[in-house]
Formats: sequence, structure tokens, C-alpha cells
Amino acid sequence: MKKLLIATSNPGKFGEISHYLSDLPVELVSLKDVGITDKVEETGATFEENAILKAKHYSSESGLPTIGDDGGFEIDALNGEPGVKSHRWIHGDREDSDEELIAYTFQKMKGVPAEKRGAQLRAVLAFVTPEGFVVTAEASTRGVIALTPSEQRSEGFPYRSILFLPKINKYYNAHELTDEENEVYNHRKKALSELKPVIIKALC
Repeated sequence: MKKLLIATSNPGKFGEISHYLSDLPVELVSLKDVGITDKVEETGATFEENAILKAKHYSSESGLPTIGDDGGFEIDALNGEPGVKSHRWIHGDREDSDEELIAYTFQKMKGVPAEKRGAQLRAVLAFVTPEGFVVTAEASTRGVIALTPSEQRSEGFPYRSILFLPKINKYYNAHELTDEENEVYNHRKKALSELKPVIIKALC
């Protein structure tokens, strides 16, 4: 059985990607599984550039076909911030904690009226093979920034305790959404659904 490297050090992302690819006849492995501990400097100006950068680096290092992932939170009232800086929005030189990001978002959105609180979580996934084949897919889930954060937290996904989905009157949080709602709204699943046929053709 061929191996597919999921190149993320975020346990939440690894679990989510693994879940949505679990029906593929490939062995899904993590960076830890293949003994890779280094981090790629995310120098790209876009999610797509960073996703490709990570996938290419780890594919070259491991010799395996690889999925790289990048994405973040985009707030309409802040002209798309924090965008590619979603996890280094406050300090820049280090990753911010989930609670820091939640508190900082509400600080930045203080006084912004309900009709201007639109936002989205966007994910871009890159599939790269050692031979140099590259393909990307992206998807987003739109909602509004709530006036207060959810009491529920998903470790590694701070913005899901902030983004509220008016259509179903729930936060975009795995602890609050049903399995069926997760299938409909999960932005990473939508992107992976586009990639799956490409991965199957390349590896299966």
C-alpha cells in the first residue's frame, strides 16, 4: 500500500485531514511517523504559495507524495486580516496561543456593528509528488464574528470558537455541529473532496 504524507504539525488538522481521507486505499502518515521535525518558514504571500511550499519541502525530505495545508481567518471589516498571519497575528515572531487570538479578534472588532461582522475560514491544500506533480484545491466557510466566543474550544482551531453560522444558528465548532452539519460546512472537507480524485489517479 502506498503512503501519503500529511504535512502538518497541528494535531487537529492532521486528525481532520486523516478523517476525510480515511476511505482511500493508502497509508496516511504524519511528519512524526517519518521522523521529520523541522518546520518550513512560511514565506508565501498567499495561502496557496505556503501550502505548495510546505508540500514540496516535505515531499522532497520524505520522498513521499505529500499534502500541504495552509489557511486562516479572513475578516471583511479588517480587509481580510489576519489572512496568512492567522497564527502569528499578534507577536509575529512566534505562534500565538488560541486564547490570545480569540481575545485579540474581539479587541479588534470592538464596536463593529452586526452587519459588518462578516468573515470566513479558508483552506488551501496542495498535493505534491516526488516527481514534481503539483495540484491545489481551496474552499471556505463563511459566517459572522459573534459578539462573544463559544464556550467550546477546538484545540488548534481558535477561530472556530468565533465564527458563527447564522443559517444553522451555531458556532463553526466541531463540538457544537452534528456529524451531518460538519459534512456540509467543513471547509477543509470541501477542498479535500476536490483533491481526492487527483490523489486516487496518482496513487491508487
